[in-house]
Amino acid sequence: MNCFYTILSQQIMNKGNLMETNLIVEGFKFMGLGMGTVFIFLIIMIASMNLMSIFIHKFFPESKPEINPSVAKKQDNKKVIAAITAAISHHRQG
Repeated sequence: MNCFYTILSQQIMNKGNLMETNLIVEGFKFMGLGMGTVFIFLIIMIASMNLMSIFIHKFFPESKPEINPSVAKKQDNKKVIAAITAAISHHRQG
């Protein structure tokens, strides 16, 4: 009789371990499903953004303004020198 209870308790414990293992396996299945879903969504989003970029650059190109470099350099140099001088004097004052 004692042997019967020992065998029965071992079977119950084995089923308990099997059930815990099944829950862990199911957890990994759901984790893989969720991560796969997110990965596929990100791939689709990146592909659609690239297609939109190609479409926009093809049909709406950026216009490049024409600048005369000699006039722009003379004006920029004066502004840059004034900004540097103001920054140095401000730094020296405290």
